[in-house]
Amino acid sequence: MLTVRNQPLGSIATIEKICPERVPLCLDLLPALSGEDTTKSFFQELVNILLSYVCKSFRRSSKVLDFHHPHQLREGLEGFSLELPDQPENLEQLLVDCRDTLKYGVKTGHPRFFNQLSSGLDVIGLAGEWLTSTANTNMFTYEVSPVFILMEEILLKKMQEIVGWSEEEGDGVFCPGGTMSNLYSVLLARYHFFPEVKTKGMTALPRLILFTSAHSHYSVKKSAAVLGIGSENVVVVKCNDWGKMIPAELESSIITAKDQGCVPFYVNATAGTTVYGAFDPLNAIADICESHGLWLHVDAAWGGGLLMSNLHRVKLQGIERAWSVTWNPHKMMGAPLQCSAILVKKRGLLKDCNQMCAEYLFQTDKHYDTSYDTGDKTIQCGRHVDVFKLWLMWKAKGSEGFESQVNKCLENAEHLFDKLKQRPDFELVFKSKPEHSNVCFWYIPPSLRNMSPGPERNRRLHEVAPKIKAKMMEQGMAMIGYQPLGDKVNFFRCVFSNPATQTEDVDYLLEEIASLGHDICIRAETDL
Repeated sequence: MLTVRNQPLGSIATIEKICPERVPLCLDLLPALSGEDTTKSFFQELVNILLSYVCKSFRRSSKVLDFHHPHQLREGLEGFSLELPDQPENLEQLLVDCRDTLKYGVKTGHPRFFNQLSSGLDVIGLAGEWLTSTANTNMFTYEVSPVFILMEEILLKKMQEIVGWSEEEGDGVFCPGGTMSNLYSVLLARYHFFPEVKTKGMTALPRLILFTSAHSHYSVKKSAAVLGIGSENVVVVKCNDWGKMIPAELESSIITAKDQGCVPFYVNATAGTTVYGAFDPLNAIADICESHGLWLHVDAAWGGGLLMSNLHRVKLQGIERAWSVTWNPHKMMGAPLQCSAILVKKRGLLKDCNQMCAEYLFQTDKHYDTSYDTGDKTIQCGRHVDVFKLWLMWKAKGSEGFESQVNKCLENAEHLFDKLKQRPDFELVFKSKPEHSNVCFWYIPPSLRNMSPGPERNRRLHEVAPKIKAKMMEQGMAMIGYQPLGDKVNFFRCVFSNPATQTEDVDYLLEEIASLGHDICIRAETDL
């Protein structure tokens, strides 16, 4: 608790009584003269707030979220205001603001948060993030970030080894998210085949075509748009019913593009699709890429964590044949956001593609080995330190700990799948066991259970998941995502990446959905 003149500081009134001439402000903190005690007290109180939040996040009796509509938060709640003042506020108010910011947010570490691919609250990773922010340095040169630069090199080599590349191969960098990692892959592929693009631009190139599956992440199209290739030059390859790219369709699409006078250069295969958790047949796709001389990228942002499991890594068989790989440890491995890596098989390509030799940063006459000034191989100049939290987690868990964590998440998915098969009030999107920790299903309320399949039933069923989700968010005890896909109306997608989630949480989720959805009655179209 904050103290003034060795008195406990419990409220603004207390402060003013003890020290009526002035309430402690942020100006009293370090580097203010004699600011050490105030800073220590402020940090101690902040740690109490954070520890309380962490404990509540793991407590099943606590809410996942205390939901309020945007206008309510904008207007202010119980003294919590988002508006910015002209005059500085006191430290007590800042602590209240910190507490309220957490109060009205979403506890993504809660065992019953199933809404996103990234969830969980790893305490060691959290400690790593605190240290990173305390160091507050940049990842562009060894001179300002010596330890973190070496950690990144070691960690990337470890990940490349797990992918299956030799010691002589491999390069990489940590990026601000999987979308940026995928963008790097397209950027590097284009430069590899057409290095003149770096200076002459797209006008010097033929019409380039890249290929990705119908179930791949939207970042592939976004990358094509950002890089000037154009989203219309992304060929979407058909998938089978389970969301896997069909190799024969890929080959046919490549041949068609060539016949049209275009130049195919890149294929994105997905290891763990966003919705279904499907794994494309990597070896078959790699064969096609080799036959046509195309760059193979594997987007393993979601599925890369399975490489840590001896039981499940077989699902990524062939990934070692990729020219580049996206892997997000902030998903299945539970590192705090953000933590994404682009791994590149050809060493030196990142630097050749992105180097601009800024003399104020990357001088060649430094007194140390300047090959460790890695900033010039990235798109960014300033780059956040994303490596330390993962490095520290790896120290704490070891590879075996990550393996157990991954296996547990997939066990939870199998448990949910088995439960759904036994219940007449739920319907699985797929009858087969999930490949990843994604489980997709519909809740069928009593008003729809006797309806025959057809457009009217589908129309009504489409409204069920959003209505249940709205009720769930209002109550705040669990959270799960939903979406339509293709000809399938809105269904729930439950994903497991939180090591705190147990089978009791899975059972709770089903009962919660059934309870919230039991009385839902969607009117017939003729009644609307």
